Amino acid sequence: MRKDKKQVIGDEIGDEQIKLFLDFEPVDATSPSLHKLVKAYRGLRIDDFERFLTFFVDAGYDVNGKDEHGNDLVALIKDQRNAAEYIELINKARG
Repeated sequence: MRKDKKQVIGDEIGDEQIKLFLDFEPVDATSPSLHKLVKAYRGLRIDDFERFLTFFVDAGYDVNGKDEHGNDLVALIKDQRNAAEYIELINKARG
């Protein structure tokens, strides 16, 4: 594969499929906002996650949502190998 081409795994997904990540609700003390972000982070490619963040913010959710230990998404994923691009998007969404 050429270096200037990104590998795409799986089919493109539509906006309605991305918006389904807004439906997830936590079963513990985690804020609903953080729970939705974690699910989207785990389930979406970077381009789709960027689209998700637009829907997320437009729906009034908080990109600074925290769990019961006070951790936000950035704190939870910062040590993960592929997290840098996601963290950049989160910081951009924060303004």
